Amino acid sequence: MFCLTCVVLAISLYIYMRLSCGITRSATCLIGKTAIVTGANSGIGYQTVLNLASRGCRVIMADVADMTQSKEKIIEYTNNPNIVTKFVDLASLQSIRDFASDIIKTEDRLDILINNAGIGLSRDNRTKDGLHPVMQINYFAPFLLIHLLLDLLKKSAPSRIVSTSSSLAFLNTLSVKNLNFDDKYDRFIDKCLSYANSKFALIIASDIFAERLRGTGVTCNTIHPGCVATPIISNVYPVAANVFINTVIWLYTIIYSKYPWEGSQTLVHVAVSKKLEKVTGKYFWDCKPFVKPLGAYNKQFCNQIWQATEQILSLKPEERL
Repeated sequence: MFCLTCVVLAISLYIYMRLSCGITRSATCLIGKTAIVTGANSGIGYQTVLNLASRGCRVIMADVADMTQSKEKIIEYTNNPNIVTKFVDLASLQSIRDFASDIIKTEDRLDILINNAGIGLSRDNRTKDGLHPVMQINYFAPFLLIHLLLDLLKKSAPSRIVSTSSSLAFLNTLSVKNLNFDDKYDRFIDKCLSYANSKFALIIASDIFAERLRGTGVTCNTIHPGCVATPIISNVYPVAANVFINTVIWLYTIIYSKYPWEGSQTLVHVAVSKKLEKVTGKYFWDCKPFVKPLGAYNKQFCNQIWQATEQILSLKPEERL
């Protein structure tokens, strides 16, 4: 009887997740517009590029991976040849600076910046920049990239910045002290917290960008795509290295996760919907505004995180917003 109840609940949850998934109804044409999508080679990023390209947008696919095949497929599916691939390693601050410099030199406009790239867990504790890998790729990298491309975004206004956060941001333990996750994180739970912290920090930064950019025509929002069956989940298995934990994650993913196309819907919606032209500083779930983690409403705490981030990244005076 207990097993039957569990099966029924699992099936019910699966059906609910399929039916409750937010789908963008926006038919916005993007001909003449330019967008950058990080983490564009697979998963949500790939589906996002596919959607934007189908609207006639010039899309710059940014990733550390070889995007040759992905680019060819997108051009074939959308009949839009205006797709560009550019290498960027978000685990390297210099690579981010080189990427931004190249964009500024080669692009006349930037209408949409989508910070989608991210990792779930990392075996390593530090990048070559001395930063925590999860915090750097998920948070410090987009924070820096937005700063470096702000002038181009302002020039192209109205323009939008959309960043992929997560519901796990609600489980954060973020503080100024552990912003770079200096504490030892040998336990699996500590590795998970680094992800939650990075996604919460991204919400905080996005809100402050939104506030400081009011009146410029540049909007800044974050989204929760849902639990999506992408490599970010499968890459957890070797880090967890625990049969029980991996089994639980696998079952959870089968029942609860969205397909990459479903996961891309909120990201695309916030990036293109005409109804959201002037909406900024919001956090979206399933294409609708959602409440943020409690700490996001503490302005003093958020400003402390922002200032600490500026110091960690050694932003030059002229780069600061």
